[in-house]
Amino acid sequence: MSIDTAINKTVAPFADSLFSVVFASIDIWTNPDGSVVEMPIILVWLLMVGIFFSFYLGFPNIRYFKHAVDVIRGKYDTKKAGDGSINRFQALATTLSGTVGLGNIAGVAVAISVGGPGAVVWMVFMGLIGMTTKFVECALGVKYRIKLPDGNFSGGPMYYLDQCLRNTTAKHLGSFLAGLFAVCCIAGAIGGGNLFQSNQAYEQLVNVTGGAEMSFFADKGWLVGLILGGLVASVILGGIKSIARVTSKIVPIMGAIYVGTGLIVIIINYQNIGPAFAAIFAGAFTFQSGLGGLLGAIIMGIQRGAFSNEAGFGSAAIGHAAAQTKDHVSQGFVAMLGPFIDTIIICTVTGLVITISGVYETYTDGMAGVALTSKAFADTISWFPYLLALSVFLFAFSTMISWSYYGVKATMFLFGESPIARDAFKVFFCLCTIVGTTVDLNAVIKLTDAMIFAMAIPNIIGMYILASEFKGDLKAYTKKMKI
Repeated sequence: MSIDTAINKTVAPFADSLFSVVFASIDIWTNPDGSVVEMPIILVWLLMVGIFFSFYLGFPNIRYFKHAVDVIRGKYDTKKAGDGSINRFQALATTLSGTVGLGNIAGVAVAISVGGPGAVVWMVFMGLIGMTTKFVECALGVKYRIKLPDGNFSGGPMYYLDQCLRNTTAKHLGSFLAGLFAVCCIAGAIGGGNLFQSNQAYEQLVNVTGGAEMSFFADKGWLVGLILGGLVASVILGGIKSIARVTSKIVPIMGAIYVGTGLIVIIINYQNIGPAFAAIFAGAFTFQSGLGGLLGAIIMGIQRGAFSNEAGFGSAAIGHAAAQTKDHVSQGFVAMLGPFIDTIIICTVTGLVITISGVYETYTDGMAGVALTSKAFADTISWFPYLLALSVFLFAFSTMISWSYYGVKATMFLFGESPIARDAFKVFFCLCTIVGTTVDLNAVIKLTDAMIFAMAIPNIIGMYILASEFKGDLKAYTKKMKI
C-alpha cells in the first residue's frame, strides 16, 4: 500500500463524517422525475449573515461604495498613515490573492454546467451581499487586533471572538469559539491553501506540456514541488511585509491579464452578447426548466459565489488586521471592494465568456471546471490554454502565500504568539508544497475544505454578537467623515 493510499484510508472516515456535518443539507424541492434539490445549511448561514447586515447597516455596500473607492485611492490619507505593517492597498491585494484563484476559473464553469447561465446572476448577488459581510468582519479584525513586541500586528476572528464575550458569564464560550476558528484555519491553510493549490498547479503544468503520457514533468512532481516550495519560502519567510510586496504586484497583473483576455473574447463575439445576457437572466428568474431548475441555478450561484470570495469565513480579516490605519471602519470599506473585484468582476467575465461561447451546451460529455473554461477561451483564442496554465500557477502561488500568513497567525494565537511556533509552521507549510505535487491526498483535502467552511460558524456567531457595537462604530464614522 502506497503512503498516500494509507493516509487516505486512515483519514477518510473522519473526513467523510466532518464533511457530512459541515455540508449537511435540507431538501427544498422534489422534481417531477423524483430527484431532490438540496440546500446546504452552511450556505444558508453565509447567505443570511450578508442579508442581515445589509439591512441592519443600511446597505453600506451600495451607499458607501464611492467612499470605499476614495479611501483605497488615498483621498483621505494623511502624512501619518496610522499603526500597521502594510498599506491599505497591500492589505487588499494580500487578501484578494487568497480568494482570486481556481474558483474564478473552474468554479464558474461548474456553476453554469450544473445550474445553467442563470447561476451567474446569483453569483453576482452573493458577491454583492458578501461585500457587506466582508466589510464587517474585516473592520472587526482591525478593531480587536493586538500589537506584538516586534511592532507587527495580529488580528482576525480569533481575537474578536476571544474578546467579545470576555466580560460576560459566557466568557469561556468566546475562548472556545476562538480556538475552534484557529484550528480550522490552520487545517484549511495546509489543505485548501497549500496541498490543493500545489496539486492543481502541477496538474496544469503537466497538461499543457503534453499530458501524462508525454510531459517531461509527468514523473517529476517532487521537482515541481521543490521549486514551488522554494518560491513560497522565499516570500513567506520574510513575513507579512514580504507577502504584501509580492501580492501587490502579482494580483493586479494576473487580474488584468485574465479580465483583459476575457473582454477580448467578449468583444470578438459581440454578436452573441445580447443572446448571452438573455440566457443569463432567463435562467435566473424564469421557470424554463421548472422550479427545480430555477432553484438549482440559485443554489449553484450562491454556492460558487461563497466559494469565490470567502465572505463570512473570516480569513480576510486576518490580512486586513495588518493594515496601516487610524480607523477600523475605514479599513472595512477597503475590504468591501474585495468581493466586488473577485466575484462581481472576475467571475462575471468568466461567466460571460462561457455563456457567449456556448460550450456549456456543446460539451455535455462531462467536460467541466478548468477544462470547460479553457475550451470557452480557446474557441476564440487558440493559445489561451498556455495563458491559463500561467494564470493557474500565479493564482495558486498567490493563494498559498496568503493562506500561509493566515495559518501563521492562527498558530501564533494558539501558542501564545510564539516565534518558534511561527517559524515551525512556515517550514512545515513549505514542505507540504512538495507533498501536494507528489501524492494524492483526496481525503485530506476533503477534510480541510470542510474545515475552511467550518471557520464561518464561529466567525459569524461573533459578528452577530458584535453587531450592535459595530453599528455604533459605523454611525460615529459616517458622522465624523460627513458621508
